[in-house]
Amino acid sequence: MRGVDLNADLGETRDGMPTADDEAMFAVISSASVACGGHAGDDASMRASVERAARFGVAIGAHPSYEDRANFGRIRRDPPASELRASVARQLDALEAAGADLRYVKPHGALYHAVSADPVQAAAVVAAIADHSARLGRPLPVLGLPGAIVEAAASAGLPFVPEAFLDRGYTASGGLVPRDRPGALIADPARVADRALRLALEGTVDAVDGTSLTVDAASLCLHGDTPAAVAMARAVRAALDAAHIEVRAPW
Repeated sequence: MRGVDLNADLGETRDGMPTADDEAMFAVISSASVACGGHAGDDASMRASVERAARFGVAIGAHPSYEDRANFGRIRRDPPASELRASVARQLDALEAAGADLRYVKPHGALYHAVSADPVQAAAVVAAIADHSARLGRPLPVLGLPGAIVEAAASAGLPFVPEAFLDRGYTASGGLVPRDRPGALIADPARVADRALRLALEGTVDAVDGTSLTVDAASLCLHGDTPAAVAMARAVRAALDAAHIEVRAPW
């Protein structure tokens, strides 16, 4: 049976208020990238994510970001490498302290894109993950888009797992359409489910200009804070199940 990971960014509480229906999302995914205090999340939300993960059999990954709650971690920052390394380390420690059995790490937002393009930031983030891996006694895989982070992870002996996005538009070059541009967000459950099937069965996705892209992805992502997230997640899970594609975590 074919298999693919279905992940969502969850636990993104802001000022005590959730940005997603985490209970409904945890019920259909296989991996959850949990906010750990940088752009969102707090002790209570992290503990709630740990409890839901155990109840639904979902793997937990850390979702560290720039420490910029005002902008939800979606604005590029350029902190010194030592500060970025320490910040990511604090976030991983916070999620583990909440009881999480960390299985992977996926940077969030602007940091996610920075580590793909910037070798300095990629090295700083990987250094923090490698330090945490050494304490755990096992390597924590890095989840993301190809780029500088791949080489940084390999140099540190960490696996890199590529992912694709179901609810984000792609440019013809294979990047994501910036959120402030047309076609950046996709909210139609049927369209998202069709994209999931094509990615799982063919490894392809259409860019916003119609170009067919070949995408190597072991994990498919939905954003929990997208308005139609639950409907999309359920449609994706139903489509994958109907096609006999097992939804399973690779960690």
